[in-house]
Amino acid sequence: MDLSLLAELNAIRAARRAAIVVTDLSTGAGRLVREEAAAADPLAEELLARFRSGKSGLAESAAQVFLTVHVPPPRLVVVGAVHISQALAPMARIAGFDVAIIDPRTAFATPERFPDIPLFAEWPQDVLARMPLDPFTALAAVTHDPKIDDHPIAAALSAGAFYVGALGSRKTHAKRLERLAAMGVPAEALGRIRAPIGLPIAAQSPAEIAVAVLAEVIEALRKRGAVAREKAA
Repeated sequence: MDLSLLAELNAIRAARRAAIVVTDLSTGAGRLVREEAAAADPLAEELLARFRSGKSGLAESAAQVFLTVHVPPPRLVVVGAVHISQALAPMARIAGFDVAIIDPRTAFATPERFPDIPLFAEWPQDVLARMPLDPFTALAAVTHDPKIDDHPIAAALSAGAFYVGALGSRKTHAKRLERLAAMGVPAEALGRIRAPIGLPIAAQSPAEIAVAVLAEVIEALRKRGAVAREKAA
């Protein structure tokens, strides 16, 4: 691989962004396509599908081109060390997500309740200042406490997180939208919040709700950007 291309790729990976190295198998020449530029590329359809799947391979539309996909590992940041989180965290790790739990309430955020899971018993705004959200991060806010949930929800929307979900009824969410709008969050961004959180599978128990949330997160990950492009078309 060309050294300048490798340096650019390493910088992209360090910034938790996605790119694909397109290699012409007949010549060995390679070029780098950043995700944000993929829609304008001659191989746009193939590249966009690869960015969503995260899988490398021969391009179906050009058999002599190999696509090496570099996508950051997806993260799930859960705000709220509650019963749902206790079920959600280990399931998300099995599904391949890096997981972090944030909750300033030290009675809930204990290592005994979340063994082997990165746990931050701090206010979300302090944690996120050190560990910024990004487009490859999902945020699930489940404390039911506006003082804890609202800031990270706004931060996730601003960062372009691929999933932003919040626990609560439709009435609770309506009040949340009013608060976030007052904080200056644009109406278009507010429409991205998944609330009530999780796929509608009539979940009842914390474990069932966790399944619904994880399924919705995975769906959002695998369809990243696809809905927006469909609407634009």
